[in-house]
Amino acid sequence: MSGASTESVIVNISLGSSGRDYDKRVHFLERPFRLVRLGTDADVGRAQQLVAEWSGTAAAIALSTMAEGDSPGPSDVDAVSLQRLGAAARQTPVTDGSRLRDVLQEWAIRHAQVEVPGLFTNARVVVLSGLDNYRAANVLHEFTDNLRFADPLRRYGLPSILRSIPSLERFDSAVGWSANRVPRYVAELVTGPGRRLNRRILASALGDSDVVVASFPELLDLPSERLADKTIITSAISEHRLAELRKWGVLSVLDVAPQPFDVTVGIPVIEALMLASAGSSADALTEDDLLDMIGAADLQPRLLYPTGRRRKSRFAFVIHPLSREQIRNVAVMDLVGRVAPTPVMSAVEKAAAYTPPFVYSRVTGIRSATGDEAEGWLITVGGTPREMMSHSPEFTYRRLLAAAEIAKRSGAQIMGLGAFTKVVGDAGVTVAKRAPLSITTGNSYSASGALWALHDAIRRLGMAEVDDRGRLRGKAMVVGATGSIGSVCARLLALACDELWLVSPQTARLLALKEDIEREDHRAQIHVATSPDEHLGEMDAVVTATSGAGKRVLDIMKL
Repeated sequence: MSGASTESVIVNISLGSSGRDYDKRVHFLERPFRLVRLGTDADVGRAQQLVAEWSGTAAAIALSTMAEGDSPGPSDVDAVSLQRLGAAARQTPVTDGSRLRDVLQEWAIRHAQVEVPGLFTNARVVVLSGLDNYRAANVLHEFTDNLRFADPLRRYGLPSILRSIPSLERFDSAVGWSANRVPRYVAELVTGPGRRLNRRILASALGDSDVVVASFPELLDLPSERLADKTIITSAISEHRLAELRKWGVLSVLDVAPQPFDVTVGIPVIEALMLASAGSSADALTEDDLLDMIGAADLQPRLLYPTGRRRKSRFAFVIHPLSREQIRNVAVMDLVGRVAPTPVMSAVEKAAAYTPPFVYSRVTGIRSATGDEAEGWLITVGGTPREMMSHSPEFTYRRLLAAAEIAKRSGAQIMGLGAFTKVVGDAGVTVAKRAPLSITTGNSYSASGALWALHDAIRRLGMAEVDDRGRLRGKAMVVGATGSIGSVCARLLALACDELWLVSPQTARLLALKEDIEREDHRAQIHVATSPDEHLGEMDAVVTATSGAGKRVLDIMKL
């Protein structure tokens, strides 16, 4: 079908500003349409009149709130107004976009999580209106527990931030019914004195967030500096508004409303186009129909980058004092250490091992050559290596799991185990199974880095022969071969040298590792030893992959 005589008219009657009105001709699902937007500047009576005028003439009517084109959902006041407007249409399908909005919100969030892996994982999310964005909040909850809702503060002027979906539901059940029946001027009079405090509470929540769910008018009411480096979930962002977000330093924008035309339209308009295309009422349009038309029209959510494509990741890293002397880095402990005898400091060292984990410092300013950024938190547990080794592994596990809870609340996507915390017990396996976020010991990176450095050193120094396939024509040794890093280095070096010595005091594990390597594809002749010293002078390359716990690992003079 083509030509002006066959086009259908979609009228968007909005309670928003008339300054954004348009009259455009577009094609949707291979049909021509005329899109007409009529804003009423919050005049509900005028909107009712327009609905009645276009009823029977338009193919479908889209009803929008004052935040039309930007808000993922209508406000409580506008919802009542939309019901009145819908009743004024007698012969024409009418929609406020709510059914399509639910589908698009969920799809957009899942799409973004795949497009940018980990975008919402354990993210700290502030939802300005959880009741308006209930579907989105439930989807986000699949990826993070760090949800905060500003409904009490924004809707009713109450100085409170809700921290879970159940608390939002309880609040709405207890307060919403009565609050919606209080005249607005009375509510504003009662809550007015606390607005300054409320703004501070909200500003603080925004400052500690990674993701903000809000309409554009809601964003305009927020301190713009608090939106820098944030991901914003909103709807129907125009080029003009994207430029505004760029000025604020917003990291990324998830626009849940697809934009198939050269004019920015809201979700109600898209659903009205679907109603007209299907020739059915809003009630007759099934979710299967919505899905079919989303696919046929190739509609896609938009992930926008106002300040350039980059990502920001969040980590936590566990540290601990490596010696009694490092405990004295704490000012109070240094004072005690100056005057206290050794037995007292020994008691302090033991007591420090029982202290709960805490955030030692926040790490910012990490930026790669591509512009991607990372921020993180150093979380300390109090035990020195001596104290960790004197307790059962479960003693350290409990403290690491408590540190993981702190990391999760802070918004970290992954937590690294540093120093002795990664060698206690089963080298992080138990902690990784029990922790509420991803755990890494860094051992894979350590093994990779060690062998890369070894290869580079051999090539640069020319002290050993390397064939055209990069294999060492000589002997190599791995000290600490039965550890997680050493065993990987051993398996790889077995493919790349003539002779390989595996060194570890753990004799049974050493024999098992030798047997395992020889069972696999290998090139080197494998030897085992509990000490490196006897054969150290014969080696062309040595990898040390042992913690050592303060002991001499090897006699460097024999090298």
